Amino acid sequence: QVQLVESGGGLVQAGGSLSLSCAASGKILSINTMSWYRQAPGKQRELVATITSGGNTNYADFVKGRFTISTDNAKKMVYLQMHSLKPEDTAVYYCSADITRYLQRGDYWGQGTQVTVSS
Repeated sequence: QVQLVESGGGLVQAGGSLSLSCAASGKILSINTMSWYRQAPGKQRELVATITSGGNTNYADFVKGRFTISTDNAKKMVYLQMHSLKPEDTAVYYCSADITRYLQRGDYWGQGTQVTVSS
């Protein structure tokens, strides 16, 4: 089995910073991409940032210049550094990974971590 576990959410004032971490574990052959998504109350889940195994990154326009995604491939971890946070960044943040297991490839999700930005 594969597990993704997020940590690092919490409450922060607008303009502040927060860092999220996500650890992948289980019988993993390779991790192809890792991503962060978020879902605010009453809204659809949306992609925040993605990083490939080669280190290529992609960001949603609404976080460009404020958030940074990075990985530690050896530890099978992905991070999201968030700066200049805004109240509209309040959401549950989910880690997702495109993982290859033996003879199988699929998308896996963490349970989510709450980020609340107060004005």
